[in-house]
Amino acid sequence: MRCPAGERGHTVVRFRGVAPRPKVGIMFAAYAARIDRDQPLSGLELGERPEPEARPGWTTVNVKAASLNHHDLWSLRGVGLGEESLPMILGCDAAGIDEDGNEVVLHSVIGQSGHGVGPKEPRSILTERYQGTFAEKVTVPSWNVLPKPKELSFEEAACLPTAWLTAYRMLFTNAGVRPGDSVLVQGAGGGVATAAIVLGAAAGLRVLATSRDEAKRARAVELGAEGAYEPGERLPRRVDAVIETVGAATWSHSVKSLKPGGTLVISGATSGPNPKAAELNRIFFLELKVVGSTMGGKDELEDLLSFCAARGVRPVIDSVLPLDRAREGFEKMAGGDLFGKVVLTV
Repeated sequence: MRCPAGERGHTVVRFRGVAPRPKVGIMFAAYAARIDRDQPLSGLELGERPEPEARPGWTTVNVKAASLNHHDLWSLRGVGLGEESLPMILGCDAAGIDEDGNEVVLHSVIGQSGHGVGPKEPRSILTERYQGTFAEKVTVPSWNVLPKPKELSFEEAACLPTAWLTAYRMLFTNAGVRPGDSVLVQGAGGGVATAAIVLGAAAGLRVLATSRDEAKRARAVELGAEGAYEPGERLPRRVDAVIETVGAATWSHSVKSLKPGGTLVISGATSGPNPKAAELNRIFFLELKVVGSTMGGKDELEDLLSFCAARGVRPVIDSVLPLDRAREGFEKMAGGDLFGKVVLTV
């Protein structure tokens, strides 16, 4: 403001009081910096990112372990993630310590209940809208935090919320199988397929599996499969249900492997979504059921955690890497050179 008339001086400026903004910390993270549909790993960066800011109804978790999923690779290709959302910290699954010092596991589906987000927000997986778990800290709706069973390590618990939850829902909710039923699991070695073999065997199912790799077929039998076969190979008997995550390459074999009235549950199509033959005649003539399946609910994750703790079931872990070696984990997953989950530790 100006000095009063008659006074000698200069223009004086007075500032209104402004509350200082809280200082945002820096943390190490693995994030998508660019989208590249043909060379997805070229968009993966490792480095410093801002720590998550507090928001009402949400809680911040110090990440101890987080696991990779094919969803993270698809995000780098731009599937479910747009350029406008970059940079985006990747990672959907994590286990860690919450603000009260509790050991917790995160349910990575945001928005299906309205807890912590707007009531009309559609369901999405964490990194489709919000920063993910491949970092020292992550913020999620408080409703999405579950207690970690003491029987499970952080590394084991971090494997469950996406691939293992998907397999649990496919088997016990959507396939509707019971102990003694037979199930074919296509593509042994992948996260969901491996989980389906272990969970199915632990629940008393008669599990068959396929893989192009002889070592992976042998490993499937070690994990509880009654038999493991090459893709497309004739099975010793038809099955009650098929767990399908491969897609086009195994679709026809999956349909032909079912008993009349059987159920094919599909949650992915890593080899492509368009099979050469849809097998529609066989589907309607044998009254087969084709059921789509995506992730699972918080209640199903609670049941899965309890099942693993009570039955001694443990996720199959291919390798454990520190967060600063995340690129190695992505390369293993992209090349299919793994059996089970890749876990990143913080």
